[in-house]
Amino acid sequence: MAEKSKRSQFVTRTGVIAATVGSAVGLGNIWRFPYEAGMNGGGAFLLIYVICVFAVGVPVMLAEFVLGRGTHRGGAGAIAAISGKRFFKSVPIIGILASVLILSFYSVVAGWILEYLYWSVTQLFDPQVVDDYSARFGGFVANPVRTVGWTVLFLVLNFLVIVRGVEKGIERMSNILMPLLFLILVMFCVNSLMMPGAAEGLDFLFNPDFTKLSPSMVIDAMGQAFFSLSLGMTCLLTYASYFNDETPLLKSAVTVSVLDTLVAVLAGVVIFPAVFTYGMTPEAGSKLVFEILPAMFVQMPGGAVWAIFFFVLLFFAAITSTISMCEIPTAFFIENCKMKRRGAAAVVIGGLLVLSTLCALSFGPLSGVTMYGKTIFDLFDYVSSNILLPIGGIIVSIFVGWVVDRKFLNHQLSINNRCPQWLLTLLRIAMRWLAPACIIVIFIYGLM
Repeated sequence: MAEKSKRSQFVTRTGVIAATVGSAVGLGNIWRFPYEAGMNGGGAFLLIYVICVFAVGVPVMLAEFVLGRGTHRGGAGAIAAISGKRFFKSVPIIGILASVLILSFYSVVAGWILEYLYWSVTQLFDPQVVDDYSARFGGFVANPVRTVGWTVLFLVLNFLVIVRGVEKGIERMSNILMPLLFLILVMFCVNSLMMPGAAEGLDFLFNPDFTKLSPSMVIDAMGQAFFSLSLGMTCLLTYASYFNDETPLLKSAVTVSVLDTLVAVLAGVVIFPAVFTYGMTPEAGSKLVFEILPAMFVQMPGGAVWAIFFFVLLFFAAITSTISMCEIPTAFFIENCKMKRRGAAAVVIGGLLVLSTLCALSFGPLSGVTMYGKTIFDLFDYVSSNILLPIGGIIVSIFVGWVVDRKFLNHQLSINNRCPQWLLTLLRIAMRWLAPACIIVIFIYGLM
């Protein structure tokens, strides 16, 4: 068994689940899933998405959990503790680079959410104030002072959590925000189910139309499942290194996957009844949140209040995810550069301030700066999502499936789970063959 290092740990089982679910649940569930489902036919997309979560997502998540909890080390330390092979040492570097790039543009989107939350609190979602939300959004993102200002504020909030450590920072924040996130989602669901278009919206989401099935839709669903679970950047590996030795990995992976999927489905229940009630189109895409939903809120009774709750919900989803991504490079500096947590967090947030500013300005003063036809914002999104995350996921799956000793793998999966041998065999096959094959398909599709 690999040598373990002394390391901070999550204190409670609830903290483990809340922090890990918080890492997985993000804007990909509440913002991206509804518009992906809307653009891909609703029910059929949801069915394929759920299959992919459990056929591909759970095995890859378990692979990261095994490495993290089995060694109580972050990416670089975990790989080194089990194997010194140079090829696999690239996984932590890929994970760190992916997390930094994602954080750079993700923080900009989170800044947009803060701006819209401010608008909703100050009752600027008044139809007498503005009736062209597309123009308002375009004018806002082109304003360098406002976009950069909100982005900086969001990153400072991340720093304040990260610097407090695992127990007092990450775990405590997750224990508070995740229940609130579910509570607000349920409130929205109840409201949506009372709308005139509820039946039509639910039929669109839950009644599969198999004529909508296509290779591109299946691959989109697979990609959404993979990226929604925050796989491939060693994010869950880092969090698993804070698990105690009695944490049941299989049960935790299934619980996290179920809750992550539940949030995505609830987001769909919130969005689609409202979309059909107010004559919107489910194929509206990424504009749903920032251009179409605000126009919908002003038509709803108590719309300003619902707008506040909605953007608070998005903020909770955003910060729980970014905290986990910030922890990847922070843990790397602590372990490998022997830095104090405050210094490591300051270095990470300082670097992100520079990169996020570039992303924020790519809609305004730097909009003309492009590479391969992409702005800085789009380039960071493309490289991290379409290249780095799939490569990281493939390498982690292959490493755990082929390199990690079978006894070590079985021992980690069996602690507090009592897994039968046939299930252990299936999981190993999924890590060795199924997950890498599916991720390779996503990777090639993304490049094409």
